[in-house]
Amino acid sequence: MTSTTLNLTGKLLVAMPGMGDPRFAHAVIFVTAHSDDGAMGLMVNKPAPDLKLSDVLDRLVEGTASVDGSLGVRIGGPVETGRGFVLHSGEYRSAIETLVIDDDFALTATLDVLEDIAGHNGPEKALLMLGYAGWGPGQLEAEIAQNGWLTCDAETGLVFDLPDAKKWSAALQSIGVDPLGLSAAAGRA
Repeated sequence: MTSTTLNLTGKLLVAMPGMGDPRFAHAVIFVTAHSDDGAMGLMVNKPAPDLKLSDVLDRLVEGTASVDGSLGVRIGGPVETGRGFVLHSGEYRSAIETLVIDDDFALTATLDVLEDIAGHNGPEKALLMLGYAGWGPGQLEAEIAQNGWLTCDAETGLVFDLPDAKKWSAALQSIGVDPLGLSAAAGRA
């Protein structure tokens, strides 16, 4: 098997306006893993309607009364939507298991990260997502080649600090693309 020359782990995928799947319209996806076996990512800008972090913690962790109730939960993608993932800043490590992506980002999918967040011992910055986006071998590369996605570097400020509604245009602007100038119709020269 040949090695993937394109490794997007730790990068952002930015949906083009012509994205055929409405679930990914204006999506910004943080790629948590990318190899010859496929790819996995988490949408960082799609809020889960009417679901807050405090709701999730109330169900799963005791003693969460002091947690900021306004923190939202995001739809990470259409696969395994009942499964939770916490994308967080790189300084935090779970006692059980954390996938270190790079110096700035890590991913934890075990209950202890929620317990640590509830106990104010969690990561400095974090996003809770339900579900994930997944691609089989070569599928993501094909979607990129068909102008479905642009890619850019993942900046912590963009991922964790910007309001969800501004992340798509900010990601495009980070690579010099004016969101107003994009067309849903793509061509090849």
